[in-house]
Amino acid sequence: MKTTVQHLRQAERTLEQRRNAAEREQQRRRDLACAKIPALAKLQAELAQTGQAVAAAIGAGKDAGEYIALLAQQNMAAQAEQTRLLQAHGFAADYLKEHHTCDQCRDTGFVRGLRCGCFTQLLQGLAFDQLNMNTPLEQSRFDRFSLDYYPAVPDAATGVIPRKMMQGIGDYCKQYALHFHPRSESLLFMGATGLGKTHLSLAIAQQVIEAGYTVIYGAAQNLLGRMEREHFAAFGEKTNATEQALLGCDLLILDDLGAEFSTSFTQSCIYNIVNTRLMAGMPIIINTNLTDANLEERYGSRVYSRIIGNYKVLRFFGNDIRQAKK
Repeated sequence: MKTTVQHLRQAERTLEQRRNAAEREQQRRRDLACAKIPALAKLQAELAQTGQAVAAAIGAGKDAGEYIALLAQQNMAAQAEQTRLLQAHGFAADYLKEHHTCDQCRDTGFVRGLRCGCFTQLLQGLAFDQLNMNTPLEQSRFDRFSLDYYPAVPDAATGVIPRKMMQGIGDYCKQYALHFHPRSESLLFMGATGLGKTHLSLAIAQQVIEAGYTVIYGAAQNLLGRMEREHFAAFGEKTNATEQALLGCDLLILDDLGAEFSTSFTQSCIYNIVNTRLMAGMPIIINTNLTDANLEERYGSRVYSRIIGNYKVLRFFGNDIRQAKK
């Protein structure tokens, strides 16, 4: 995974490209307007000279106050005449204004010394892209979810008809994806390996991403491993980029929870992720092969109660589809 420094540099390059594009577009508009309105070129030169004179006067100290006020009046008069000329020739009043992707920071990435929201969004987007780079979304769409692999007869132990149960779960997941919003409920997919938990969660991810939301999918073991490496990195390289991405995305999908190597650090991370997103009303989809008893034993009552008490639990039934396909 790229380091935070690399993400910062990439985001800064994007902001620089935006500024350069805005300057080129402003120059194109200026050339077009001046070609149509010859008097505009003279006004532009006057405005530039006034700006230089103001800067020089400010450098001269407090005694230049009256002169600066006079220059400001001249500048306002020139701007008013520029607006009049533009509108008289069919241009918008702000035609010569430099238009930025983000008007708050003018594509600098900072507002009054603080990082702008657009800069943060760029960094989050880079983290999302990196985390989802190897996710096989195209292979796990709803139209590829087949009920043919689920038995159509009652299970001897539970009396459940797997095909009927999985049809209901599949339909529910389709509706969840169709009507997803950043405050949708969280889901817990429970069941043995090879029953389609990953397939359906990825199908949801695919549709939610297509709707324009940010989604992070990953095996719990891999995501927790990244967080651990970042947390215990050498001085100067330590970061919480992955943690912030997991806490900030619209939908987080933790696959195969319970397969990760359990440590006090991973336990703390799971609690923080579950609790923080729950308090913020932000959804998670958790896939696990663990039973209820295993889940509580492994993560403790604090995590277990938050999941079971607040997530919609979908229990998967059937035989291992991977084995059936072989």
